[in-house]
Amino acid sequence: MRPVLAACVALSLVLGPGAGDGCEDPPSPSFSRSIPAPQLSAEELHSPHMPQSLRCDACYAIAFQLEEQLSKAEAKLGRKALRESDYVEVLERSCSQSWELYGVQELNGEKRLTGPGLQSQQPLSVAMTGGPWPSRLAKMCHSFVGEQGEEQLYGAHRRGPSALRELLCHGEKGPCAPPAGGKAGRPAPPKALQNEL
Repeated sequence: MRPVLAACVALSLVLGPGAGDGCEDPPSPSFSRSIPAPQLSAEELHSPHMPQSLRCDACYAIAFQLEEQLSKAEAKLGRKALRESDYVEVLERSCSQSWELYGVQELNGEKRLTGPGLQSQQPLSVAMTGGPWPSRLAKMCHSFVGEQGEEQLYGAHRRGPSALRELLCHGEKGPCAPPAGGKAGRPAPPKALQNEL
């Protein structure tokens, strides 16, 4: 190895800059992989409303965010329970937050929402965040608060994360509830994730 290194150094001194290029290790083959972005339908791209196929995922994201924000407010105020004015403010602020961390991704050939509180992403995939997803989530969140009422939502939060998810997502009109006489249109997140939420 030393004779080769000495020859490379000698050549670079005699021939000047750039001469040592042939003495370096050969470049390692580069690994590249093309991962396509999800192909979105016209409804998924342009509708102001959350597409039906993504409403269950959106509900889990909203329940996660409401739970997070209510828990943070309780911890910050050092109270086990918030006053009505406090939880009303927290719920309003939660729905009005930036939902920019959420987007859509294709998992196993199926489009799913991704972001905090949702099924983990695959290591090699493309997620499209921003765009119409934040405003759709905010609109859905405000709708849930309007339909259920702040007091009922906070009461469910006090019973635990699964109670809030159950109320919003699996109740009679919830987006994860099976349609009358049929199966649910979208499976709930995996059990391990449900326990985390």
